[in-house]
Amino acid sequence: MASYVLLLKEHEDDETVVYRFGPNEIVMGKIELNKVTKKFAELETLPDSYIPSKFYFDRAAQRLVVCLIREGGKFPERTAFES
Repeated sequence: MASYVLLLKEHEDDETVVYRFGPNEIVMGKIELNKVTKKFAELETLPDSYIPSKFYFDRAAQRLVVCLIREGGKFPERTAFES
């Protein structure tokens, strides 16, 4: 089964980065990564109760880990998790 999670950056400063995430630009939650502690927080769940927010949150977090570690802390305005 293929997975796709769209991430759109909403805010970034020296300590945190916040993205909206979800299956498309209409149905989105909000995730925050603390760059200092390397911890994630789900600021908003997906608004559709039929879409599993944890599934999308976990994959959004995986994509942000790649940005933090492999891509040297560069967080693009728009990115995606695809598998």
